[in-house]
Amino acid sequence: MDILSGFMPTLETPRLRIRKLGLRDAQDVFEYSQDPLVAKYVLWDPQRSVGEARGYIRYMMRKYRMGEPASWGIEWKENGKLIGTIGFMWIQRENAAAEVGYSLSRAYWNRGIMTEALEAVLRHGFRTMNLNRIEAQHEVPNAASGAVMRKCGMRHEGTLRQRLLNKGRYVDVELYAILKEDYVRQQRENR
Repeated sequence: MDILSGFMPTLETPRLRIRKLGLRDAQDVFEYSQDPLVAKYVLWDPQRSVGEARGYIRYMMRKYRMGEPASWGIEWKENGKLIGTIGFMWIQRENAAAEVGYSLSRAYWNRGIMTEALEAVLRHGFRTMNLNRIEAQHEVPNAASGAVMRKCGMRHEGTLRQRLLNKGRYVDVELYAILKEDYVRQQRENR
């Protein structure tokens, strides 16, 4: 099966619907993406208007049409509100590898939501896309993101010094990854 077959279907979890973004999500995206604390460790600046949110969504919609790596929206099923994004930053077909990244509205932090979303994306990546390796990274001070990665079975592989230029400064990041064989073993152990 080709890695990009069934690339971005809607994923369901008990509390979340992980789906493609649409222009109807602009207000919700703006609500959480204007928060400086949400934007602190990601590569984008806090948004200043709903128009910026629409621009971001249009960019994602182009990526969907072109079959390029992109982000899903994370919808809170209870109220239908879009509360964050998660998706693939890049995919290497030749190596069956990808990187996942995510952001979440501060109002929904510390509820296990991102762990639930990441587990769904890992499951899709290994079972449907037939990836062999999925990695993620976070800025060193963003320990909460590392905790999500560990809860999902990702292993710390090292600190990459000054890996990224973020908001005018070079930052160190922690690299995590999970292999398909690790994922399969964890699924067996959790039965």
